[in-house]
Amino acid sequence: MKIKLIKIGRTPLDFEVKSNEITFKGYLEYHADKLILLKARLTGFVQTQCNQCGKDIKVAQDEEIKFYISDGAYDDANNLEIDVVESFDSQADLDELLNSEIELIKSDYHSCEQCK
Repeated sequence: MKIKLIKIGRTPLDFEVKSNEITFKGYLEYHADKLILLKARLTGFVQTQCNQCGKDIKVAQDEEIKFYISDGAYDDANNLEIDVVESFDSQADLDELLNSEIELIKSDYHSCEQCK
């Protein structure tokens, strides 16, 4: 699901994206300058492998996610040190953002019940 950043205002725009057994649900809201706030909850299960034995496992997820989307390159002139994803086509690709979050989870260290 792609959403044009210009359509996002001060009234939160709700979204829900699903992939296999994981749900990415939240809202987008204009913050300031070229920044759009994305606040969401990631729930469900991610299929990955045990880092010790290689067995396929499902990892339960239930976490809050918050970051900003910049319409174009982001210049941190005020040294705010916030999480920012840059969009160079003036769109928020929520499917791509969900896939990125899933890959971050998979890159973490996971152990199956036998290896714990």
